[in-house]
Amino acid sequence: MGGRRMIEVNGLTFFYGKEKQALRGLDFTVKDGEIFGFLGPNGSGKSTTQKILTGILKGHGGKVSLFGTDITAAHTQEFFQKIGVLFEFPYLYTNLSAVDNLRYFASFYPEGQRRDIDEILKKLEFPPDFRKRPVSSYSKGMRQRVSMARALISNPKLLFLDEPTSGLDPSGAVLFRKIIEEERQKGTTVFLTTHNMTDADLLCDRVAFISDGQLVALDTPKNLKEQNSSHRIVADYLYQGRRETVTLEVPELENGIPFAHDEIISIHSQEPTLEDMFIRYTGRRLS
Repeated sequence: MGGRRMIEVNGLTFFYGKEKQALRGLDFTVKDGEIFGFLGPNGSGKSTTQKILTGILKGHGGKVSLFGTDITAAHTQEFFQKIGVLFEFPYLYTNLSAVDNLRYFASFYPEGQRRDIDEILKKLEFPPDFRKRPVSSYSKGMRQRVSMARALISNPKLLFLDEPTSGLDPSGAVLFRKIIEEERQKGTTVFLTTHNMTDADLLCDRVAFISDGQLVALDTPKNLKEQNSSHRIVADYLYQGRRETVTLEVPELENGIPFAHDEIISIHSQEPTLEDMFIRYTGRRLS
C-alpha cells in the first residue's frame, strides 16, 4: 500500500442552514490503493461526507484534499476525470439502453482513458440481449450493473461506491466484491459507504464508523472485532453417545482439550461480528 494519501480530511464540518450541524469535525486519511469503508446509520452524516468529497456539496468548514489538492481549488475537468462514482440512486437515462448510456458518459473522458463498453458489461455479467434495450426495462440488479459500469468506464484512480451491492442477488454481490478487489489490485483507491457489513468486512482494509456527525471508531475490521472479543470458544462434542456443548476461555485450551470426549463435532470462537461492533459504537441497528 502506498504511503501517499489519496484523501485527507481535517476538521470537516458542515451545516444545513444555521441550525442543523451535520458534520462535527471529522479527521481521517485514506491511503493510496486502500479500500476504505465509511459506515454509519441513516442520518449520521455519511452521505453528506461523500457528497463533499465528490464535489457535489459545497460550503464545508475544515479542509478536504484529494490527490493532494484542496477540493475547493479543484475546478479543473482533469481533476474530476480521475474520479469514478456509483451512487445508490443510479443516474441513468431510463429511455436509453445500457450501451447508449455508457457511450454518453464515456464521451466526457479522454479517449485513451476509456474502457471498452462490451468488455466491461461482459465482466459485470450483464445479460447480452438487454444491452440495446432501454434501462426502463431492467431489473434493479441490471441497473446496478450499468451504474457500476458507468463508474468504471473512465478507469478512475479514485472510486466512490455507495451501497455497491444493493439490489444484487448473492452471486451478483460476490461478483461485485471480486471486481472491486480487482480494481484495487490495479492501484485504484476505493471509498465505500454501505450498510452491508459483509461487504465491509470482506473488502475493507480499514473502516470508519460515523455517528451523529462524528467518527466514533477507525481501524481494521479484524482489530475492531479482536479488541472487543470475549476470547471464548464453544465446542460441540460427543461423549458416551450423548451430544454435549461447552464454553471455554481460550487459555483453558493451552494444554489440550480439558474435557472427556469421544469425538469433537465443532469448535467456534465467540468473535463479535463487524455488525456487533457497529451497533456497539453507533448504538443503532443497520437498516
